[in-house]
Amino acid sequence: MSTEEQNKESTLPAGVDIRYTELSDAAYLKEWLMDPTVGRWFPMDDVVEIDDAVNRWIGFCRYRCSLTATFNGTPCGMATLYLQPYRKLAHQCEFGIIVGGNHRNQGIGSDLIKNLIHLGKTYFNIELLHLQVYAQNPAIRLYERFGFTEFGRQNEWIKERDNTFVGRIFMEKRI
Repeated sequence: MSTEEQNKESTLPAGVDIRYTELSDAAYLKEWLMDPTVGRWFPMDDVVEIDDAVNRWIGFCRYRCSLTATFNGTPCGMATLYLQPYRKLAHQCEFGIIVGGNHRNQGIGSDLIKNLIHLGKTYFNIELLHLQVYAQNPAIRLYERFGFTEFGRQNEWIKERDNTFVGRIFMEKRI
């Protein structure tokens, strides 16, 4: 996918570009997940769990189903299609997205989602895209703007250290 194709009707601020994710982007993904303002929206609890998540997430770059947003050449966000390995499931997939704390609310997440939808539909023949999100995550509004709708909810998903629970919402969109 060319940069010109990706940025068609882009809302990206000056200096921001979107490219395919590279293995070297793993360090940035780990940095974002370690940031408490970003990592609070992900279920990992310590460095070992974060390292495991980074390895799983970044591994999808070898299929060219992951996109990285950069600001002046430095990664600032990432979105990945978690492609299914089985033919009967290949029409649908979950995706993950993360934007570094200093780059939120600038249109980067929107452009990552827009480009990921295009990538999924055009190159991987994805028909149904879905996600899971913390019930209190403000990103829910972003997903709704893109036409994702709730199809399920789990109220006691994560058990916090203080024995309180955090719920999650399942959302999907036909593309």
